[in-house]
Amino acid sequence: MLSVFFQGLLFGMALILPLGPQNALVMNLGMRRHYHLMAAGLCTLSDVILIYAGIFGGSALLTQSPLLLNLVSWGGVLFLLWYGWGRFRIALSGNVDLAANETMKQGRWRIIATILAVTWLNPHVYIDTFMVLGSLGGQLPVGARGWFALGSVSASLLWFLGLALLASWLSPWLKAPAVQRIINLLVGMVMWGIAGKLAMQAVGYL
Repeated sequence: MLSVFFQGLLFGMALILPLGPQNALVMNLGMRRHYHLMAAGLCTLSDVILIYAGIFGGSALLTQSPLLLNLVSWGGVLFLLWYGWGRFRIALSGNVDLAANETMKQGRWRIIATILAVTWLNPHVYIDTFMVLGSLGGQLPVGARGWFALGSVSASLLWFLGLALLASWLSPWLKAPAVQRIINLLVGMVMWGIAGKLAMQAVGYL
């Protein structure tokens, strides 16, 4: 069963490593040292729910409902365009440091709401957990699915916790205005790129 665990770990890590809304938010909070461990924990908890749901039946629900898949995809496109525009606005601000520091004014509950929105309104999360991991894990014998899910969940925990701690450690360098501008431009481009890819996929579903 250890081989199945490591298979889940590797697949989970491969899907979670690319820059996305969750990673960008955890990194941003980490370099501000502002509820970054809470953010990492919530992202991991969401992944636990989604990964287990996908492997134990959610994959079939999403793939067999074109209407649901379209709703998730187009809702995600709008969300990612909005999120990316926010990053571009900060990057192009006359005082990028002042704009980025608005994060520090956010209370715990607003950050929780943002994390939940970034996670549950992002269709890429469902594609990764339901359609990819769910399809892979769902093909395994029932007894092995739990080990595969545990491996995938472990990848999420290690990644988000490590990202939060690393961003906090590199905080003095990452908070430099020039670096902030580059990071926000990069995140904005990635978000709009994902939105464009999802839009093209959604058109194919019609």
